[in-house]
Amino acid sequence: MGLRLLRRHPHGRRARPPPPRQARRPRVPHRYRPQRRVPLQRPRRRRPSAGPVVLAVVEQLAHAAVAAGEAPPFSDQTLVDLRAGRARVLGDDSGVAVVRDGEVEIVVGREARGRGIGSRLVEQVLALGDDAPVRAWAHGDHPAARALAARQGWSAERTLLQLRAPVPTTAADPGLPDGYRLDAFRAGSAEDETDWLALNASAFASHPEQGRMTLDDLRARESDAWFSGDDLVLLRDADGRLAGSCWLKVEDGVGEYYAVAVRPDLQGHGLGGVLMRAGAARLVDRGLDAVALYVEGDNAPALALYRRQGFVDHTIDVQYAAPVSGR
Repeated sequence: MGLRLLRRHPHGRRARPPPPRQARRPRVPHRYRPQRRVPLQRPRRRRPSAGPVVLAVVEQLAHAAVAAGEAPPFSDQTLVDLRAGRARVLGDDSGVAVVRDGEVEIVVGREARGRGIGSRLVEQVLALGDDAPVRAWAHGDHPAARALAARQGWSAERTLLQLRAPVPTTAADPGLPDGYRLDAFRAGSAEDETDWLALNASAFASHPEQGRMTLDDLRARESDAWFSGDDLVLLRDADGRLAGSCWLKVEDGVGEYYAVAVRPDLQGHGLGGVLMRAGAARLVDRGLDAVALYVEGDNAPALALYRRQGFVDHTIDVQYAAPVSGR
């Protein structure tokens, strides 16, 4: 549909067509006279947005990597921000870089690797000026990612370990303290959402990603295919206040402890173990291949606890930081 703008005249009506006697005959080009060329107007470049096509390309590349046995190349929060229009995408269907919140994550299709695509994506990302990221995640600690970071002078500053353990065959008694109860999270419930967000913010106050989750972020996860309110177990104390939670993510044959939170004033009273056992009971007899969880590589007490429960190293994610002069 096109709109034609008509010039307004002092009498307030549309322009009147000229009378017939003033009508001009159209000029016919002389067959031997060179005609003046009208320059074509160059179309404006539009900044790419994460529309349905871009999102489909990112998800297709991510799914292909996971199907090949690799670690997911993007975090859940990155995909949430991408769908909400809070992330920038560079590249094409051979490889993409997703930039958000000062960080970048890159994936190159397996059939396109070894052609310098990753290096070109890094160059494009670093050319963003003030929008250039100062940190990069390498999910799975791939050797190519390490080499690329070394060439750029980026250094590893943080590691995130994924640990795995066998699926329990029987549901153990969680060992609830007197007066405590376990409830399933009610998706869309203002009470449960408000309580859980407050618990999450306080329990993960020092965590760079988890502690900043908003209501929009939570509801975005509630809409994911893997989400189930029954797998977000709420632990309430004798007064009905939320004391802790165990959030499970069951997908692709793996039951992941997505987030286990204990209210700060109740930490150190064994409630973490109660929540872990309550979560494990939810994973019995569901045909899963393994149980997984993520933990910071420098969290020695948590690592010791999980290893005593039979968890072993599975994958490692590394966060790289740009040189100080490049920030």
